[in-house]
Amino acid sequence: MRRHVKSQVLPGPWAFRLWSKQMSKAPKRIAKNEADIDRSKYYGLADAVKLVKAKANAKFDETIEIAMNLGVDPRHADQMVRGVCALPNGSGRKVRVGVFAKGAKAEEAKKAGADVVGAEDLFEIVNKGTLDFDRCIATPDMMGLVGRLGKVLGPRGMMPNPKVGTVTMDITAAVKAAKGGAVEFRVEKSGIVQAGIGKASFTEEQIAGNIRAFVDAVNKQKPSGSKGTFLKKVSISSTMGPGFKLDIASVSAA
Repeated sequence: MRRHVKSQVLPGPWAFRLWSKQMSKAPKRIAKNEADIDRSKYYGLADAVKLVKAKANAKFDETIEIAMNLGVDPRHADQMVRGVCALPNGSGRKVRVGVFAKGAKAEEAKKAGADVVGAEDLFEIVNKGTLDFDRCIATPDMMGLVGRLGKVLGPRGMMPNPKVGTVTMDITAAVKAAKGGAVEFRVEKSGIVQAGIGKASFTEEQIAGNIRAFVDAVNKQKPSGSKGTFLKKVSISSTMGPGFKLDIASVSAA
């Protein structure tokens, strides 16, 4: 018996021409934005920041991002790099904070400005895959419960950890740090640390200050198992803009 298959309605030629026109604009814009860039050059911090801001010409406030190549092999436990950096000028991003706590600590979290607070009730919500927060904080006594959410929080890099201050009894300080621009970082399998450290609307001084603070925070987490050069390469870019390699000396000396 022949089955009847419903035919699909394909877009007409006009739709294809419109799509082609939109797609053709992107490479041209990128090429124009990168036309005067020397890919082999290492820029001083001030010059790199100036160029990144100049090239951030999208119709939205682009995020300024940093990428650091480290001389580590994260497959070895003694070469893991993980920490948190309190950006002096904030991240420019509105961060929603979720807190696992009970009783007085739950009330403290609410007063500190946490967006979501709960215990078993919050566990049930998160366990179903609903996360109404960007940063997760927990009191130590709640980690037995929160630990069961590893499959949900782990892949998103949101599992609370005492090393980055998200498992703590000082809930007020943790919430305010998260809201105020604290950025967590963790080295990837390829040995790279990446993070957003500001917005294109920031002043050059604000961006440079955040870069210095972030590089310093990562340097302080150099593991004992790292041999040779720890900080191999640093580059910055905006969300839609080209990347610029930094002269490491200009960052370290600053």
